[in-house]
Amino acid sequence: MRPDWLDRDAFPFTPRLVDLGGGEALSVTDVGEGPVVLFSHGTPTWSFEWRHFLKALAGRYRCIAPDHLGFGLSPRPADGDYRPEAHARRFSRLVDMLGLERFHLVVHDFGGPFSLDAALSRPERVASLTCFNTFAWAFGDGPGTRRMAWLAGTPLFRWAYGALNLSFVISRSAWGDRSTMTSATWAPYLPVFPDAGSRRLVLWALAKSMKGSAAYCESLWERRARLASTPMHVVWGLADTAFPPSALARLKQGFPHASVHELPTAGHWPHEEQPAVCVESVARFLDAHPATSTHFTAPLSS
Repeated sequence: MRPDWLDRDAFPFTPRLVDLGGGEALSVTDVGEGPVVLFSHGTPTWSFEWRHFLKALAGRYRCIAPDHLGFGLSPRPADGDYRPEAHARRFSRLVDMLGLERFHLVVHDFGGPFSLDAALSRPERVASLTCFNTFAWAFGDGPGTRRMAWLAGTPLFRWAYGALNLSFVISRSAWGDRSTMTSATWAPYLPVFPDAGSRRLVLWALAKSMKGSAAYCESLWERRARLASTPMHVVWGLADTAFPPSALARLKQGFPHASVHELPTAGHWPHEEQPAVCVESVARFLDAHPATSTHFTAPLSS
């Protein structure tokens, strides 16, 4: 399953394909044993963005990092549904298929909408929630974002996502401390979407979902009270131009019980820019909020 462009030293794990049924399957990295930490990546990345956590936590946690459909090493069916609500349906299906009765959830970017429906539908399963620069509401519900949500669904943006690889242009622009971005930073991400067709199929589908999936995303925010007693931690790069401090303020308002670790110089990818700081922050939080269930399943068989 490992492509030639994936460096083994950078990602020393062997993902496995999990058949979800109905012609859908996800690539899943499953390492370590103990209480489960379940990761949900955003766009345009894949589970590679969690590599520092997998390496650091696998000694005492079972770390599970799926690639959402069309991302990373997962299949990319031409007729697949790549809207946030479809990713959420598959994520819930994966949780059920792996028999995860209790887990810590860690999300970033669109990984929030991809996974929070599973948490909100069965909050008793969630031992804790950690959020990195993400959202849980309709993206186009303000004057500024409403125009952006409309533009993202236009033929112009469809062209730009394919021809100009606009998703990665936006990703680079949302970086905070440019000194932390090396020439190798995007090497594990760019080959996943090598042509205009793949970018339009998967990445533009999420761009236009800012308007098309507004009702689904808003339903997450409307149900946020279900996580009021769930331990929650937020790690936020304040120099993020895609998810500015106003998004963090909204998250704080919606989840006032959450602990918050602000990183002033980091942007949209704090765990790529300051991995050691982020790993330590999350590890400390997880260790302070142990899962109450004593039943922990083993990793997928090798």
